[in-house]
Amino acid sequence: MHGTPTGISIRAVKKEDPEGILRQQYDLSSLRYLFLAGERCDVATLEWSQNLLGIPVIDHWWQTESGWPMLANSVGMELLPVKPGSVTKPVCGFDIQVVDPNGHRLPPNEEGIVVVKMPLPPGNLPNLWNDTARFKQSYLEPHPGYFFSGDGGYTDDDGYVYITGRIDDIINVAGHRLSTAAMEEVVAAHPAVAECAVIGVQDNIKGEVPMGFVVLKAGIHINEEQLERELVALVREKVGPVAFFKQAVLVKRLPKTRSGKILRKIMRNMADGKTFAPPSTIEDASVLPELESAMKEHSVG
Repeated sequence: MHGTPTGISIRAVKKEDPEGILRQQYDLSSLRYLFLAGERCDVATLEWSQNLLGIPVIDHWWQTESGWPMLANSVGMELLPVKPGSVTKPVCGFDIQVVDPNGHRLPPNEEGIVVVKMPLPPGNLPNLWNDTARFKQSYLEPHPGYFFSGDGGYTDDDGYVYITGRIDDIINVAGHRLSTAAMEEVVAAHPAVAECAVIGVQDNIKGEVPMGFVVLKAGIHINEEQLERELVALVREKVGPVAFFKQAVLVKRLPKTRSGKILRKIMRNMADGKTFAPPSTIEDASVLPELESAMKEHSVG
């Protein structure tokens, strides 16, 4: 079974049937693995799926540019223990490394920039149509000798790789570089939350401040102010007070592409009052005015 990118279908099921009651109506004895694809899968969704199905839930990481998975738990070769939050290890043909802004390789448990050491294996993006200059500028020049993925992450002591999100999702809060993906992980773990997005919003004093947008599970009734207090306390406990996570807004849905990726850049532009054009890949453009109204109501940005 293959999940849609970001595990959006799994989170949709989790939202409507948080206890997994409908699973009892079906014979899933032939289901051996659940593979997730696209954006990183949050730990809460992965563990919920594992507990419900009783089978390995396998996340993996790749990009349109790579053509096939670069990090994965290769079931056909050797199934490694699943570590929630990690996309396991590089597949054959890829030398995945984590480097600092100067291109120096980082030790385990230190977050940096995820790159692929050249040469790339067959099937990878060799160029951009009629724009070789932009191909070199975007992918090859940021870190000579490496393919620049645009994602951040780290490795652990066992060589497992953890993708923490796009480099763009690192925000600067009063001089502290913080990952909004790490905050999303904490917010998503709240028992009332079906899915969420945390973005950085411009702030005159701190430069940027994180802000959460939350979709509740079906059947959950909780006061918005109470939920916000609980989420603020969770982020403060897990990430630290330097995160300055102070606001969480309840929304009915989040803007996504048809493949399930949350359009965080559009959300940031909307919060900061910048102009933007909805991408042709947006799943439902009617969510944007809904989101804009929610931002105005809560004085976001």
